[in-house]
Amino acid sequence: MSNQDVVLPDMGIAAAAPAAALPGPGRALFACRGAAGALSSLRRGAYGGLGLPGGAGGEPFLGARTCCTSRVVETIRASSPTRSPAVDECDAWTRKHPSALGSFDEVAAAAEGKRIVMFMDYDGTLSPIVTDPDMAFMTAEMREAVRGVAEHFPTAIVTGRRVEKVCSFVGLSELYYAGSHGMDIKGPSSKKDDHQMVLLQPAREFLPVIDKAFRALEESTRATPGARVEHNKFCLSVHFRCVAEKSWSPLAEQIKAVLRDFPELKLTEGRKVLEIRPAILWDKGRAVEFLLKSLGFDDRSDVLPVYIGDDRTDEDAFKVLKKRGQGLGILVSKCPKETDASYSLQDPTEVMEFLVRLVEWKRLRSPLPAVRPRAQQQKK
Repeated sequence: MSNQDVVLPDMGIAAAAPAAALPGPGRALFACRGAAGALSSLRRGAYGGLGLPGGAGGEPFLGARTCCTSRVVETIRASSPTRSPAVDECDAWTRKHPSALGSFDEVAAAAEGKRIVMFMDYDGTLSPIVTDPDMAFMTAEMREAVRGVAEHFPTAIVTGRRVEKVCSFVGLSELYYAGSHGMDIKGPSSKKDDHQMVLLQPAREFLPVIDKAFRALEESTRATPGARVEHNKFCLSVHFRCVAEKSWSPLAEQIKAVLRDFPELKLTEGRKVLEIRPAILWDKGRAVEFLLKSLGFDDRSDVLPVYIGDDRTDEDAFKVLKKRGQGLGILVSKCPKETDASYSLQDPTEVMEFLVRLVEWKRLRSPLPAVRPRAQQQKK
C-alpha cells in the first residue's frame, strides 16, 4: 500500500507534544496528543449506561447500583449467545443484514468509482476467538489476504488490544493500527525498523490510574478460576471465557467494587470480556473518524469506508458509518444480533474470502501496465 498523505485533524483534543515528521516528503503529524485541557468536554458518565457509580465529569452518584451486576451479566449473555435461534428469526435477520459474500455484486456496485478505505477488528474477525488471548494467531492465508487489501486500499486494524500486541500478531508494518479501542493510533513509518509512528493518544494522562486499576483488578479477581486481566496500555480487559457461568455475577460484583475507587474509568462489555476504559468520549467510531480526516477522506463523496468487526465495541464504528450515510458496516456473527451494520459474515474464514474477492475485484478494474512491442524489447 502506498502511504496516504496524512493531515491530522483537530478532534477537540489539546496537543501535548511537538510535531513529528510523517514518513514521506512534505507530510506532518502531531505526536501523542494528550487529553489535558479538553477533558471536561470529553468526559461522560463514568460507566456509561451500566448503572455503575460515576456521573458526568467523574462525580459519583447513588441510586443506580442495585441492578448493575444483573445488567452486566445479561448484556454479556446477549453478546455471546449460546442457544440456536429459531429459523424464522435467522431468516428475518439475514434479510436485514445479508451476507457480504452473497451480496458481493451489491457491495461492488456501491464501491464503483470510489476509493475504499478498510477498517477491521482483530479478534473474532481476522483471527478466531480462542481460550487464551495470547494465542489468537491469524493464519498465514489471512495475513496474505490482508496484505493484498493493503496493497490496494488504505487499511487499518481497530482493536481493543494493545497496539504492540496486535502488530506482532498481524506482522504488517504498512497498516494503520488503532489499539486500546482507538486510544492509541499509529501509522506506517518510513524507517526500516518497522516501528509505527504515533498519530494520536487522547488518554495519555490516564496511564497512571489505569496501571493502578490493573493491579487492583488482578488482586480482586485472583480467586476466580479462569478469570484473567489483560493490560492493553490505555484500557484493561477482564477475560472470563474460561469462567463458569455461575461465577459471572460474583465476578462482575468484584469488578464493580474495584471500580468504585476509580471514577475516572468506565466499564463496557464485549464477547466474554469486560473492558475498563478512560471515561472520555472516545471509541472505535471516533478512531475511524480521526483516520478518515487524517487521510483527507472526511468530506469526499468518492470514498467508501468499509468496517468489519464482530464485537459490541465495533457498533460504535457501525453507527458512525450509518450516521454519515456513507460506508458499509459488516458484522461477523453466526447468530442474529442487534446491529447497525449493513451486511454480515459468519466467521473469520468468510472474512478472508471476502477480502480475497475484494482484491480480485479491484485488480480486474485496475489499468494494466503498458506492454512494450517485442522489437523494442529485443533491441535492449
